[in-house]
Amino acid sequence: MRFIQHLLAVASLSLFAATAGASPTAPVNGTDYRTLEKAQQVDSGKKVEVTEFFWYSCPHCSALEPSLEAWVKKQGDKINFKRVPVAFRDSFIPQQKLYYSLEALGLVNSLHGKVFRAIHVERQPLDTDKQIADFIAKQGVDAKKFAEVYNSFGIQSKVQRATQLQGAYKVDGVPMIAIDGRYITSPSIVGASLGNRPEAILHEATLQVMDWLVTKSAK
Repeated sequence: MRFIQHLLAVASLSLFAATAGASPTAPVNGTDYRTLEKAQQVDSGKKVEVTEFFWYSCPHCSALEPSLEAWVKKQGDKINFKRVPVAFRDSFIPQQKLYYSLEALGLVNSLHGKVFRAIHVERQPLDTDKQIADFIAKQGVDAKKFAEVYNSFGIQSKVQRATQLQGAYKVDGVPMIAIDGRYITSPSIVGASLGNRPEAILHEATLQVMDWLVTKSAK
């Protein structure tokens, strides 16, 4: 079965290369990416800042995560990668606090992927403070320490900052990637020009657009 799936993936990539033209490797502004009307301040120095806007319960964010993680590792010291959890409504706030708590405790590398897996593979809802606390306790994390961080003023400040960034970057869907505070792209943006393609193809195309935008920004 895996061999057949691999053949289908190769065939899809070949079809993509034959029919999609040069768009992902020579992106067009307004088609493959958008330029913000007002560039946002970045603090990455000589590195290019790359920011992912995401939501843990978004299946598309979960599907993109492995490819995005590999892409980030490939960039090495060229970029400064950040994540911003979004909130389209108040019910998203617990998951924003979850991410920033993991970040504050140095647990993103070990638990970020597990959160996606719990929600989308194991079908565990992680929408409330209690559900999140129960999940964290099962991961061997000190529950008291986590609760202190999760409910801290510092985390609340980061949530408020995330809301400001979401508005500044005009985030209307996730996952969305911002490059250098000036450009945004996403599988949905790229997909609008490519048409009905498998999600893996849209991810590959998006990462190619990101490569191009990072190179453009570095210049």
